[in-house]
Amino acid sequence: MRNWFKLISMAAVIITGALLIYGTHDMPAWGDPDSPANSHVSPRYITEATKKTATPNIVSAVLADYRSYDTLGESAVIFTASISCFFLLRRIRNKEDHND
Repeated sequence: MRNWFKLISMAAVIITGALLIYGTHDMPAWGDPDSPANSHVSPRYITEATKKTATPNIVSAVLADYRSYDTLGESAVIFTASISCFFLLRRIRNKEDHND
C-alpha cells in the first residue's frame, strides 16, 4: 500500500514538472527587448512614476505605490512563515523539566 502512494506521488511530481517545463516554451527569451514587460510596463513606470507618485526614487515609487498590495502580500507570507517556523522549532518542556 505504501509503495502505491510513493508511485502516485512520483507520478504527480513528474507530471507537474513536465507541465512547468512545457509552460516555459511560450515565454519570451531572456532579455528580449520586444517582450511585453520591456515594451509596455517598464517605459510607463520610468516616464510616469515620479509624476504620478511624487516620489523621486523610481524603485520606491514602484514598490510602495504601484505594487503596494503585492508587497503587503509578500510581507504577510514571510510573517506567516516565520511564525510557523517559530512554533515548529520551539522546544516544549515537560513539567519535570521545570523542577530545579
